[in-house]
Amino acid sequence: MNYSDLRSPATRGLDDECEKLMNRPSGPSVETAGSSEPRQLRRAMSARHLVMIALGGVIGSGLFLSSGYTIAQAGPLGAVLAYLLGAFVVWLVMVCLGELAVTYPVSGSIHIYAARTMGPATGFATAWLYWLCWVVALGSEFTASGILMQRWFPNVDVWVWCVVFAAILFTLNAISARVFGETEFWFALIKVLAIVALIVLGGMAIFGFTPLSSEPHDAVLFSNFVTPEGLLPAGLGGVLITSLAVFYAFSGAEIVGVAAGETKDPARNIPRALRSTVLRLLVLFVGSIVVIAALLPYDQAGVSESPFVEVFDIVGVPYAADIMNFVVITALLSVGNSGLYSCARMLFSLAEEGYAPRAFTKLTRRGIPMVALLVSLAIGLVSLVTSVVAAETVYIVLVSIAGFAAVAVWMAIVAAQFFHRRAFLREGGDLSTLAYRTPMYPLVPILAFVLLTASIVAIAFDPNQVAALYFGIPFVGLCYLFFWLRYGRKGLTPTRRDEEAPVA
Repeated sequence: MNYSDLRSPATRGLDDECEKLMNRPSGPSVETAGSSEPRQLRRAMSARHLVMIALGGVIGSGLFLSSGYTIAQAGPLGAVLAYLLGAFVVWLVMVCLGELAVTYPVSGSIHIYAARTMGPATGFATAWLYWLCWVVALGSEFTASGILMQRWFPNVDVWVWCVVFAAILFTLNAISARVFGETEFWFALIKVLAIVALIVLGGMAIFGFTPLSSEPHDAVLFSNFVTPEGLLPAGLGGVLITSLAVFYAFSGAEIVGVAAGETKDPARNIPRALRSTVLRLLVLFVGSIVVIAALLPYDQAGVSESPFVEVFDIVGVPYAADIMNFVVITALLSVGNSGLYSCARMLFSLAEEGYAPRAFTKLTRRGIPMVALLVSLAIGLVSLVTSVVAAETVYIVLVSIAGFAAVAVWMAIVAAQFFHRRAFLREGGDLSTLAYRTPMYPLVPILAFVLLTASIVAIAFDPNQVAALYFGIPFVGLCYLFFWLRYGRKGLTPTRRDEEAPVA
């Protein structure tokens, strides 16, 4: 099966970079739709749910389909170094996120961090960047899933599958936060098991053990790491350029912060989830890249199909293409599931702050922001339509802004932690009272911000990604301009909810 053609030209460019925000959490008195009874978002998710939600938002087609392209671009060792750098940056961002998420354990909290520490206009821009990032991802994931389904149902139009998958994800999100967390756990588990199988079976094949194959294979060890052009055929420049795509591939881990308002015992579960997420991403991403790079010649990796299929063929896994087709569809739906959740919580949080229509604060009896959920899904479907009817105009603008947002939101997180801690110390705060502290302050947030800024600057030198700057930076400027014209430079006076959001 040719996996390089699974996506339309419009959606292929997005990969999973948006796979993968806000200004004020669930309030003490929020009305339900059709009722005046006060409701709040419910703390129904545990650390187990948070970890799998984060993995679900991160692990997508970028690993399963595009990892071979990364190896071909940077070389085997270069790809491994790029993923190690990506994992390191994820760790820097996540330890910054941990302190903020425990301090502000509220729904859609990423933009709240920015608003509380750098001003409401910055929080407003961060929220809409993040929301648009996930909305565009929804359209992309639906389209790609529909195309993949045609392997088994070639006579069913792609749009039919898009509608079916949209209905499924809406239902999962509309029942309750716990149902969303539980289904995302199982979605993510399927992906994790596929990666673990690749690492274990592929690792055995590296040393010549292929018990599932009817044909013997010689031990290749790590001979493929030595290319005719040396260990780094594309040089360090190839590693740096590839690291941009790798940063996008890791985006989505920050969903832990978005879900903080619906997490039980956030002071305990959020740090546990952050540590587990980083460790598992390191093992799963870097481990799979090492195995793929060792088994597949770098100039052939991912040229014709998913590198996972190629490795499973080598080790003798039967029906490898069909198995991976199922796994990739699950991966896409998992990312879409996390994306829809994030979009709804973002609109809810913005409305709670007074920066979006009040209707978005309406909650069902199960604590679901239904209006925000419906609007986010509808705009996601509009994004899907533009990928077909306006692929070279409207959709390319949306995709570019979404790609830019993946790194920009991380920059907002680390900057917020820096200013939060500085203000905390300036006001005489006692570090021992913080339930979770970012280590090695201020080195960690400064280093993270520098590395992320370097990746943004490097985009200007990559013709395939430079559009992210052309559209991303003006979009941020328009967000600031709209905010200042509509709300003034100081914005609305917030009712501070820096403590835990109310528990329902």
